[in-house]
Amino acid sequence: MSLNPEISESTKFSEQQLAEYVINATQEVFSTMVMMEPADDFPLKEPITHFKCSITGMVGFAGTYSGVISMHCPILLAKKVTAAMLGMSEDEVAEGGEDLNDAIGEIANMLGGSVKMILSKGGLDVKLSIPTVIAGEDYTVNSLSDIDCVVIPFTVENERFLVGLTLKKED
Repeated sequence: MSLNPEISESTKFSEQQLAEYVINATQEVFSTMVMMEPADDFPLKEPITHFKCSITGMVGFAGTYSGVISMHCPILLAKKVTAAMLGMSEDEVAEGGEDLNDAIGEIANMLGGSVKMILSKGGLDVKLSIPTVIAGEDYTVNSLSDIDCVVIPFTVENERFLVGLTLKKED
């Protein structure tokens, strides 16, 4: 899927530039907070909306731009990420537990903060929501608009996760 040309024009960023900011933010958050180095791949042509045995962390944008940044991660990888981030063993991270939800929500929050600074001058005209975390054996996450979506796949520890950014310029 492509970023809406109107959004691209209004932010003065191309889809490729915005994807690079998402990639850079993800790599920075993972390298500094999780001590992992995720490898990125080309943006997906179509967003993935159906997940199995996964966890999704999302943060919304409001203000000059509205939208959502989300991270979709298999539960087993999320447990590794949480353990690394919190200095715990994977065995200590309970599936569906507070530590797992908090860590994935905080990563989404940090990604949102990074993108917010890119979208607005000093971050003053864009506000972030509190993180929302969804996890389950089988669930679907639908965006209000698939047209304005950039989804980047990453690989870390031989497992893949996705970071998606959906944006709309407010009038």
